[in-house]
Amino acid sequence: MVLEESESPVNSNVMAFALKAKVIYPINQKFRPLADGSSNPSLHENPKQAVLPNQVMETSTSGSLGSLSQGDKEDCSSSTTIHSTTSDDRFQARAFLKVTSFPEVLTSESFDVKLCLCSLILKDLMLLDTELRKEKHVMFIQILKIYLTDFYHKKKITDDLFKKILLIQENDFEELQKQLDSRLQNTEMSGPHNSDYQSLEDLERKEREYSEHVIDNMEAFWKQTDKAQQAFLDQSKCSSAKATKIMMDLTEKMIAVESLLSESQDLQAMDIQERLFSWELMVKMIDSLKSYIPEECKGRLNIVSNILDHLTVKNNLSVRQKEELLTDLHKAFWEQLAHFSNECIQQSKDLILKRLECRAKKREEFKHRQKAEQGSLLSKTFYKEDVHDFLKAYHELLEKHQQAQWELEEEDDCESTEAVADLYKELYSKASHALAELVTELFLETLPVVTGLSVRECELLKEEWQENLVPQLEKWETHRQRHWKLFQEQLLQEKKLWIKEYALSAVMQKHLSEKQEKIIQDVVSRLGCVSDESVNYILQKHRLLLYSVLRRLTLRRVGMAALACMRLSRKKSLLQELREQHTLQKGSSPCQDEDQWQLQKAVESHILEEEEKLEEETQQTHLEFHQQLVTEIQEALQFLQQHMEQVIGRTLLQHARQEAGKRSSDDGQDFKERLVEAAVESVYGTSNNINRLVQNYYQQLGKITEGYEGKKLQQLKSLQERGERNRLRKKQENELALKEKQTKGLLNVSSTVHQRMMLQQKKILAQFELQQQIRLESLKQKLLGLHHLETELENQLREAEQDFVSELAVLARVPVAVRKKPSKRSRPAGEKPNSKRKTFQSPESADKDDSHENIQEPPGLTSGLYRERLESPHEGETEPRENSKTLKKRGNR
Repeated sequence: MVLEESESPVNSNVMAFALKAKVIYPINQKFRPLADGSSNPSLHENPKQAVLPNQVMETSTSGSLGSLSQGDKEDCSSSTTIHSTTSDDRFQARAFLKVTSFPEVLTSESFDVKLCLCSLILKDLMLLDTELRKEKHVMFIQILKIYLTDFYHKKKITDDLFKKILLIQENDFEELQKQLDSRLQNTEMSGPHNSDYQSLEDLERKEREYSEHVIDNMEAFWKQTDKAQQAFLDQSKCSSAKATKIMMDLTEKMIAVESLLSESQDLQAMDIQERLFSWELMVKMIDSLKSYIPEECKGRLNIVSNILDHLTVKNNLSVRQKEELLTDLHKAFWEQLAHFSNECIQQSKDLILKRLECRAKKREEFKHRQKAEQGSLLSKTFYKEDVHDFLKAYHELLEKHQQAQWELEEEDDCESTEAVADLYKELYSKASHALAELVTELFLETLPVVTGLSVRECELLKEEWQENLVPQLEKWETHRQRHWKLFQEQLLQEKKLWIKEYALSAVMQKHLSEKQEKIIQDVVSRLGCVSDESVNYILQKHRLLLYSVLRRLTLRRVGMAALACMRLSRKKSLLQELREQHTLQKGSSPCQDEDQWQLQKAVESHILEEEEKLEEETQQTHLEFHQQLVTEIQEALQFLQQHMEQVIGRTLLQHARQEAGKRSSDDGQDFKERLVEAAVESVYGTSNNINRLVQNYYQQLGKITEGYEGKKLQQLKSLQERGERNRLRKKQENELALKEKQTKGLLNVSSTVHQRMMLQQKKILAQFELQQQIRLESLKQKLLGLHHLETELENQLREAEQDFVSELAVLARVPVAVRKKPSKRSRPAGEKPNSKRKTFQSPESADKDDSHENIQEPPGLTSGLYRERLESPHEGETEPRENSKTLKKRGNR
């Protein structure tokens, strides 16, 4: 495991001295030469501690509890340099502490606090997604239950069937949830075996796989809902119109559910992001207390060192004596501080552990209470008219429970932070008191013996130390306030970035929604044959699936933004340290000479260079996540397209079955067979008469088909000429418009290459869409014309068939009445001619004019025999003779 070294700002005083003296001074040297030529460790610097396995070293200036006993951190000249890409790759694979709640961050030894907090944000987003998915499943079951109850009350289904359908659906949804949980468990177990640490690379992989599993679960859920609806309608044995209406109602209710969930998800996602900012504030407060103790104690010791330096100048102390006194003082103080720090760490961990146990108990109590309230609401009986009231009541109840849980956790986070802060304040008090005792012992007991000064003189030195400490404390307080203000400004900038991210997410969602709506509208417009109710159902179904997909992708985008923030956190932290150091140094010590001015300019130039690098890497990171999001969007929309293809296919199949049922009921095949039997058994129909009648009928059919083919060719030719004229006209208009745009483009010399490329892309897309529209309009006109001719042909065939049947009935002297012959004027498809009774007289009544009967003919008289004649006209020449022979044989018999 790659471990990063601790980094700290450059000692500006030493650097300024080195520049002024024009010498190369070893800033990072741990053993500086003393006046007598010997070498001792610097009193203000300490060697690094040994790095333990899985320990993550610090990258911020604040320090941790483990570093309190080591004084100030090692100066490092590389602290002003942000690491290379290779280091960034190692950073992405580097392990950081895995936490499950915010209080754990307060006591953790990990210095990657930002990564820990963002991982908690991802965990909250995952929990939000899980809760909303469960809510959607429960709402669908309850909506289905309401409709089943309505059918049960209307005696359309039995009680056993009611319970059976409901139980099957509940079991199926439970099985779906178990499958998802199993996949998520496998994803969690596929990472490193060390459960205490995780890497950013591993976290990104888990988030990606989680998104894939959720999309698959969503697809399975909608397939299951369609299956449940179909099973419900099949068992209830509804008519086609009633079934379509019920499915539209169910889809409408689920659209309302998705709307509620989407609104709730957006609000809670923003609350989760606000929680991150509040967490950072609380962590910064604790971090400030951690750094306050060693920094202030180091300053107090520096004042003691200055006083001893003054005594050395007066020759009251030798250099060796001064170094020995300071070494003993430092050693005694840092040992006591280490002891106090270890106690504080242990007390903090014990405190947080107790609070987490208490939180877990409260959460369990909340869950039991909330489950009872939800069960009470779900046990009530709701009717179809109360569906929206139920959805609103159930959603508000869950939101109230979520808000209560949220407030409980926020309150506990604040109380935990205050408790830890009190422990560090107590640690600061103990450290100050211990240092005061050591300083008192130094001035009042040790110095009189070593220097030979009187006790009074040593008391005056102690008073001098206390007087010098007051302005130093004020200076440190001002420094801390400036540091806090800079941190708040940084936090404000991050909030603006998140607001921009939410705006981009809303734009993406709107763009995808409009594009998909346009696609489904174009698809539906090409169908043309289904009813308006079926079209509305297709559009509603598509809208429902689209809302569900967009809601999931919106949450995924928020998660990706958190992952991008984690990937860039290290460089942002280092750059922010550079800015803070430079700002604080400018405010505390203005430039006095040329060398300091050059040093500040060099630092400013370096900061600008690092900002450019960070901006470039930020764009690269966002582009990488954007490409990954686009891939997931395409996969989700592929699922949407496949599901809608099935929905449209079922709709077309249902429409075809309805049309086939109508035609089969309109054919009247039984009536025709009875008419043929009656004509065969009649003694009035001779072979010649029947043969002549059939010949005339087939001649009439030939004339009708010949006229139809001629009209069809003429109409197609006319449509082709009209389409060619329209195409030429559109082409001329496009060429003129293109020339105008090109002229404007040449005039606009300042336009960038990217803008010109985008303009060219828009031109090509516009031309393509225009050609598609022209082709679609041409096909519509062609289809409309052919449909008109087909309707006219059908009416003529029906009229010829009615004439043939009537003449055959008259010839055989079989009394029959038929409808009025359809008008020669073409009718739209599906419009049936008005039936009107028409009386035919038998031959006897025709001769004698004495009687007639009215018998209604069943609809649809075009038999299969005559349809075959239309399809194969060459074989039709033998069919009349064959039919007449058949009738003759039967008549002879």
